[in-house]
Amino acid sequence: MLQIAVKRLKAMTAKAEMEFAVEVEILGSLITHLHGQLAADCLLDWSRRMNVAIGSAEGLAYLHHEANPHIIHRDIKASNVLLDSEFQAKVADFGFAKLIPEGVTHLTTRVKGTLGYLAPEYAMWGKVSESCDVYSFGILLLEIISARKPLEKLAGGVKRDIVQWATPYVQKGAFDHIADPRLKGDFDRDELKKVIMIAMKCTDGNPENRPSMLEVVGWLKSGVGSRKKEVGIVKNHYMVDGYDEDEYEEDEEDYETDYEVFGMEKYVTRSGGEKI
Repeated sequence: MLQIAVKRLKAMTAKAEMEFAVEVEILGSLITHLHGQLAADCLLDWSRRMNVAIGSAEGLAYLHHEANPHIIHRDIKASNVLLDSEFQAKVADFGFAKLIPEGVTHLTTRVKGTLGYLAPEYAMWGKVSESCDVYSFGILLLEIISARKPLEKLAGGVKRDIVQWATPYVQKGAFDHIADPRLKGDFDRDELKKVIMIAMKCTDGNPENRPSMLEVVGWLKSGVGSRKKEVGIVKNHYMVDGYDEDEYEEDEEDYETDYEVFGMEKYVTRSGGEKI
């Protein structure tokens, strides 16, 4: 009897492992569709891109507003958004995630994440809050729209982020120039403008001006964006620079940070008090 039970258990385990392997196999990273081996096929038409944007936003909104305690992801980027066979988005990789205790608005901690996606106040001072994820999502949204990488190297070693690239087009109202050329103009112009303006609002240099992820989800799902609530052009975007290149490991895909800011974590409560 014991041998039979063991055999059944092994069979069940093997089946579970197989089902898990199949499930993992059908999940592909968004980055492969934007910059990798599937990019040339342009399987992500405009409708699918908007579904990916909404699904990613909903995942973040759940972490920020529904999970208990609330969770800050800290590493929102294209490679951490997985797509299933129906192109439904799944936010993945919580290795850098932070739990936010009740009554805490933000904390100061070690900086971890990927350059190009990091909010300026987090990259420079280690101040992390939900608005840092909002900033990263805004970068991701521009990346989904344009299929450009968040950070590019220009001549002379100068780096330009995707917001710096997009801002002049936004200021001139040339929104079509931001869209991925592989779409060949097959998108709704009004929708394109609204989504770009949402991304610009998310990447405001001042974290207090950024919307919540619940607002972002509402704007994306309703499609009204700037018509329901004007999302103005932000002119104070800037690329975080002045880094010591030795602080980062560089590869073809991204730049990761992992350094101590203050050597300790600080929790700032809503009343303005501080506890260490």
